[in-house]
Order: sequence, then structure tokens, then C-alpha cells
Amino acid sequence: MSEQWSNWSGSVKGRPDMVASPQSLNDLIQLVKRCASTGKHMRVVGAGHSFVPLVETEDVLISLDNLQGIESIDRDAGTVTVWGGTRLKLLGDALFAHGLAQENLGDIDSQSIAGAISTGTHGTGARFGTLSTQVAGLTLVTAAGEVLECSPDNNPEIFKAAQVALGLLGIIVKVKLRVVAARRMHYQGMRKKLDDCLDNLSNYKQNNSHFEFFWFPYTDGVQAKFLNESSAPVSKSTLWGQFNSIVLENGVYWLLSEACRLLPRLCKTVCHISAQAIANVDVTNYSHRLFTTPRLVRFQEMEYNIPAQHLPDVLNEIRQCIDQQQFRVHFPVECRFVRGDDIWLSPAYQRDSAYVAVHMYRGMPYRAYFQYIEAIFRRYDGRPHWGKMHTRTAEELAALYPHWQDFRRVRATLDPAGLFLNSYLRALFDTDSAAEHASSPINAAQESL
Repeated sequence: MSEQWSNWSGSVKGRPDMVASPQSLNDLIQLVKRCASTGKHMRVVGAGHSFVPLVETEDVLISLDNLQGIESIDRDAGTVTVWGGTRLKLLGDALFAHGLAQENLGDIDSQSIAGAISTGTHGTGARFGTLSTQVAGLTLVTAAGEVLECSPDNNPEIFKAAQVALGLLGIIVKVKLRVVAARRMHYQGMRKKLDDCLDNLSNYKQNNSHFEFFWFPYTDGVQAKFLNESSAPVSKSTLWGQFNSIVLENGVYWLLSEACRLLPRLCKTVCHISAQAIANVDVTNYSHRLFTTPRLVRFQEMEYNIPAQHLPDVLNEIRQCIDQQQFRVHFPVECRFVRGDDIWLSPAYQRDSAYVAVHMYRGMPYRAYFQYIEAIFRRYDGRPHWGKMHTRTAEELAALYPHWQDFRRVRATLDPAGLFLNSYLRALFDTDSAAEHASSPINAAQESL
């Protein structure tokens, strides 16, 4: 019997018939051809940090962990070509060794670069796009086992579709990234009030390179984070600083989360404890070391993209909803900012955006909470993050993305037999044949939410 696979949060489990880790590009090509010839389906997994069944399969699960590292650097063009399985932490360290860095990152660095691109992963900063906007070219292994190069100048239509494609157009084996010179950042973290953040939103976004905040429900407390380029030397590491980031922010929070799981009535108290315990942070370090933070406490998550101007109204509605419904939640609401782009399936397509994420500790009930909050996002033209929980149907998503049918056309052309589909993705992107399968779009989505 095959071994059970689970994603990071435990929301998705499955038993693939085979898990393969090709050692080379040629190995991968041969594997794709064998699967296509036998009618098997295949999905590619990175770190398993998506909360929905993007890679769930009963057939072949592919890991690109053996295809990692920098292949080449073009300093004149300001680009590097990296293997698709490269984990972001490894990439940050490897780029730094060459005096380079990615211009922005999300807050978790365990994902593969191919997986981060495929789901529209983002960091924060009103002048910065998602990680997919850093992509200057992609190398795909198609369902036919062919190697396809795409960029703004080479197969440009496929390139726009492939920048955020959920692994539906082929396997991303190489990524050409635009990079910048490694630089130091000054990180300041502090406690603020939610109303202060909302009243000064424009100032905080425009006058800081990177700004985000976390609001703790049932309180007025916000943990605000500001990052800006700096010429100051790297702050000396202290045992207290390491203890605070690893033990306090993860170990103690895990204990508090377990207490909430066992005694849900403690959630409000933990929110107040967390809000009062927000520490002032003042650190200078290189960007790849500050963008990301350890995430050892596991949770379920829903995140939506909304037009940036609607954030104050959305947060006020979320605050009212939580107060009215008295949800047993102690995780903060996370707010980040992203510049609009022109990528077909990017949630930030053609709009400067705010991303709002809600979380629930793993093992605690989350469906009602997420569904009430999702209803608020819907009212503000919200687009779900592709790797986070949601209940949007194919019809609803098509109305949110002007290039939805263009994407479906490119997908059908590159993979007419559906080699890279699973039941969840078929229900969303192959709706012409979805009725022939057991999962409907709404059921496939609701299994995760």
C-alpha cells in the first residue's frame, strides 16, 4: 500500500500510487512521457504549504527536490536562472553568496520557487508585485514531454498564462528571475492601535518600502512591521533575539494555542495577552533574513485579495462580524499590500491590492469563521489566494478574471488529455467535462473549507 501524503496544515491527505523525485531534466521528461502513455495523472509538490487540494492525486506525485540551485547568472541583464525545485531559503542564501537578492519575499521561505510562482505567492510593499512579477522567463516540460521556453518575447501568451498557473500548463523546471543587489534593511516592529493603522494607511504604505500589520481580534492591538533599505551595519545577533523569535513567538504561542484548542473560551484572553505582549523590534540585516519569519505553529488559512482602497471598510466589517458572532479565534488577521500586475490569473491583476488573511489553529473548528469572513470579501470584489481555502466556483472565478477563458484555452491546448489535472482543478478549469466526474466545483472547494 502506498504511503499517505499530507500537506503542511493537515487539511489535505492522499495516497498517491507513486511518489517520484527525478534526478535530472531527462528523468523528468521520460516520467512525463510514461504517465501520458499510460493514462496516469501527475501533480508536482513543493513544500505542501497550500491549504487546498492543488496537488492531491491518486496517481503520480512529483517532487523536484533533486532539481535545486542556481544554474546561471547574467549580471548584465540582472537575472539568474534557477531550477524549479529550489527552496526559497536555499535560494536566498545562494543569491547572497553572489551579492544578489530577490526584491521581495513572502513571510515563509520553505516553498519551492516553482510552487511559490504557481500559486501567486506574495510579500508586502505597495511598490512591489507578487513573486511572479519577478519572473523573466520559464522553462516548462509540457504534457507531451517537450521542453518549452516562454518569456515576454518567446511564446508571450503562454508566458502570461504560466506566471500563475497552478501547475496546469506543465512542470516548471527552470525559472529566470530578475534580481537586485543584496541590500540591508532596517526592520522596526511595534504595537499600534488598529484605528491608528487605518487612519494612517496611506502614509505607512507610501513612506515605507514594506509595511504590514497583524490585528488581534477582540482588542485594539496591532503588531505593525516596517522595513526600509538601510546603510547601517547588520545588528549583532543576541541570544535574547533568537530566543524571542523562536521560543516566544513559536513555542509559547503553541502552548497558548493548545490551551485555546482544549478550552476555546480562552481565545479572547489569549488575544489580549498577545496584543499586550507585542515587543518593540529594531533590527538591521540583509533583506532575505528579514522578510521571512519562522512558522512552527500550524494552522488553517484563508486569504483574499481586495482592491487596496477597500481595506478599512473590510477590516471594520471583519471586526464587527467577529464581535457579533463571537468566534473562538485567537490568531491575528494579517494585512499586506501588493502592486497591481498584468498576469492573467494573478489575484492582483490590474489593481493595486490589499491581501487579508485569517487563520485558525490546527485542530480547532474553522469553517463557520471562514465562511462568514469570506462573505465579506465577496462583497468587495475579493479574489481568493490560489493556495488558501475558499469556496469560489468556476463560474464565480470566471467573472473575477478577464482572461479566464484565455487561460482555459491555453491549458486545453498544452494539455488536452488533462495529464496535470486532478478532481479539484478539473472542477475549476475543465468545466466542460467536470460533470462526468464525482466532484462538482462547489463540493471540491467546500471539502477544503
